[in-house]
Amino acid sequence: MPQNNLKSHQSKFFIYKSPINKSYIFSLGSKFNEEQKNSLMYSPFEPSHICCVPENASVMDYVANNDVMLQYPYQSFDIFLKFIKEAVTDEKVFAIKITLYRVGSHRAQLMNYLSMAAKMGKDVTVLMELRARFDEENNINWAEFLQDAGCKVIYGMEGYKVHSKICLVMKQDKTGIKYFTQIGTGNYNASTSSLYTDISLITSNEDIGKDAVEFFKNMGIDNLYGEYNNLLVAPVSLKNTLLDLIKEEIEKAKAGEETSIFLKMNSLTDRQLIDALKEASQAGVKIKMIIRGICCILPGIEGKTDNIEVISVVGRFLEHSRIFCFGTGENMKMYIASADWMTRNTENRVEIAAPIYDQKIKNSIYDTLRIMWKDNLKARILCSDGTYKKPEIKEGDELIDCQNYLRHEYKVGRKIKL
Repeated sequence: MPQNNLKSHQSKFFIYKSPINKSYIFSLGSKFNEEQKNSLMYSPFEPSHICCVPENASVMDYVANNDVMLQYPYQSFDIFLKFIKEAVTDEKVFAIKITLYRVGSHRAQLMNYLSMAAKMGKDVTVLMELRARFDEENNINWAEFLQDAGCKVIYGMEGYKVHSKICLVMKQDKTGIKYFTQIGTGNYNASTSSLYTDISLITSNEDIGKDAVEFFKNMGIDNLYGEYNNLLVAPVSLKNTLLDLIKEEIEKAKAGEETSIFLKMNSLTDRQLIDALKEASQAGVKIKMIIRGICCILPGIEGKTDNIEVISVVGRFLEHSRIFCFGTGENMKMYIASADWMTRNTENRVEIAAPIYDQKIKNSIYDTLRIMWKDNLKARILCSDGTYKKPEIKEGDELIDCQNYLRHEYKVGRKIKL
């Protein structure tokens, strides 16, 4: 019988030899009465529609001169949908290209917009990953829907899942082709965008746009080994560049310069990257990591990982964004990515990491990491023996639930001392 840590009666335990379909869990809330909802469920949460784009302004017009960063679920996925809708209805937009991994089963407005764009004569290319776990049937149905609308649908290549999150809009004006590129850490899924924490960057940076063009061209001919000047693309350049960035911090530490590595991801299992982090720690590089799930490096081991600290944050929203920071101050190099530091991601999937060039956005993302690091309610500290412990709370300390703080920050702008 299973270990009874919940102190439940044995009559409540059932043993099955076959897998259980747990999808019913998502509909449980509809079975509760009001009293049960109040005691068992979080209060309703409405993402903010406020972002740096002025109210009633065109997202595309704003992005033409400024990068835009959205943080889900604190900001609404509708802002991205507004950007796509503008692209669909803009006569000068002639092409939309997008990767789709996990879209959802129904009422996906994004799919309607892509369909509409194709029917209006725009060149719409959709890279659909049919092997997205749990969403295979949905993706097959959506692929057929998009093909019927006139979209060009291509599929992931043999042996490599396409897990990248990238959307490219191409617009012709008097001066030439303008590129609008959206790159994110999460799926184009309105439902999960209200449950998962993710970052979405929309930029008109021409160099990133040209990399996006090259990416879709390579995917269309099953070429894994394209060359990119700004984007890090697995399985070719992502891991090698991360290793080089770690080495840069090691060299700075040896030269007596200030160093820092600050990482956020779901899991860390890639042995080469783990060994590189250990080497960096031994060289004196200060390393902080926010890793929600599997972490295959133990911090605080004398002589090996003394300079590594790891926390996990598990709260109302599923921490899903991947953020990689190397260095300090204005010279810091920052990337957001679709990839965890797992061998399956770095070597066996097509993933993208995008650089953050806008200093204000870089500061905002880094502040989010610092807020998470100060969490003393939902965070847990990974110890050198592999166990987790609660942060110590001293008298007078401010109690911080980072997700709750960020939720309020995007509503009313409350601040804490960083």
